[in-house]
Amino acid sequence: PTLHEQLANADELARLNVERHGAIRVGTAEELATLRRMFAIMGMYPVSYYDLSQAGVPVHSTAFRPIDDAALARNPFRVFTSLLRLELIANEALRQRAADILSRRDIFTPRCRELIALHEQKGEFTAAEAREFVQQALETFRWHRHATVDEETYHALHEEHRLIADVVCFPGCHINHLTPRTLDIDRVQALMPECGIAPKALIEGPPRRDVPILLRQTSFKALEEPVMFAGEHRGTHTARFGEIEQRGIALTPKGRALYDRLLGEAGVGKDNLTHQRHLQEVFSPFPDSEFLLRQQGLAYFRYRLTPAGEAHRQAFRQGDDPQPLI
Repeated sequence: PTLHEQLANADELARLNVERHGAIRVGTAEELATLRRMFAIMGMYPVSYYDLSQAGVPVHSTAFRPIDDAALARNPFRVFTSLLRLELIANEALRQRAADILSRRDIFTPRCRELIALHEQKGEFTAAEAREFVQQALETFRWHRHATVDEETYHALHEEHRLIADVVCFPGCHINHLTPRTLDIDRVQALMPECGIAPKALIEGPPRRDVPILLRQTSFKALEEPVMFAGEHRGTHTARFGEIEQRGIALTPKGRALYDRLLGEAGVGKDNLTHQRHLQEVFSPFPDSEFLLRQQGLAYFRYRLTPAGEAHRQAFRQGDDPQPLI
């Protein structure tokens, strides 16, 4: 009942079954620029910048998502979008081969490009145009089992980095994973093997808490999928996987600094049970009540009046301390 009340007060109940996150990868700046135009039609805009080369991944990224409160309340879905950095391919001949392959493809249908331009010209779609736009846009993100390269090229790119092969060797920027949401990620982690799904060894993020913070996530391993290379040679490709997340409260810079310090102290365990127990011990200095998180300025809160409070709205002044009223 308490959790239900919290979710209802935060307008979260209607969004529980909505995926919050998906991810795609593109190969050229032009592809990214056209995606920006496409997502803008859907009210999604680039937020933040991530240089994943620091983690050994040859891409840099942004996330397209709604940015105003009303849109976020309705559907906060974001598409994490990564652009391949060809300059990080050490082999010059292979780098040029990848660039040539990417220059010959178009991940957008001709009609999709026409509709994007039409919306930019008119500022709106008719109902029929909107339906057609969705259908055409879906083709960009669809999985295609026919590769655009021969098997030798695929393996050469894969040897350089598997992500490079995933970006370069297929005709679209297929969604490589979606992330549904759960309220109990520990239960999900335990149930996946019973359903024949092999989960990641550890749940990533903070430990289980009374007041969840930031993000806890797990995933299941990528599928090995049959593909057809140029010349009708059969093979397999591994890229698409599943991720599951449990979201918690957002932390202030002070709270994030404490979180990062404790997570660094905790390190990484060998198995999930041992790792979670160790996390619980290491995170004991991190307050685990809304009162203490507010009092110590560790997390962000949004305040709203209850029905009883609305009846006395005239008694409240801007700048009043909300703590006595909570």
